Amino acid sequence: MPKLAIAVLILVLAAVAGTISYAGYLVVGFVSSYLGTGRFVAGLLLGALFARLPYVRQGKLRTVGLLPKHARRPVLLALLAGCLLSFVSRGELIPSLFLGLSIGYLLAYKWMRQAFVNRALSSLFGSSSDPARPMNNDPTIIDVEVREKKD
Repeated sequence: MPKLAIAVLILVLAAVAGTISYAGYLVVGFVSSYLGTGRFVAGLLLGALFARLPYVRQGKLRTVGLLPKHARRPVLLALLAGCLLSFVSRGELIPSLFLGLSIGYLLAYKWMRQAFVNRALSSLFGSSSDPARPMNNDPTIIDVEVREKKD
């Protein structure tokens, strides 16, 4: 059974990667037609816009790019949405479907990643951080620690 689950997971990941790759191809075509340039130049412009370059500062590895961390996802969603509207207005169903799936994945990615990480960590390390104290799921119980102050 674990081999089947791994096989299904690999197939789903391959499908998601293919969907996002095709959506990227569509976005590069959309940008190139909007700017009136070739696909190569549009790809270079998008690559420069979303690139993150590493550097070391005060002994810590950091990244720097044109877009700040919190602006990358909204800009990407805006590009995908503009491309989706362009294909929907032209009546092209298959590219619209791929772009819609990519937008849905991008919107749900943060939630899915958190859910999968929490499930993996709970299965590896147990559901409670302190094994001596049982985990209560009742929201009406307030668990506090009281310490007396020495005079």
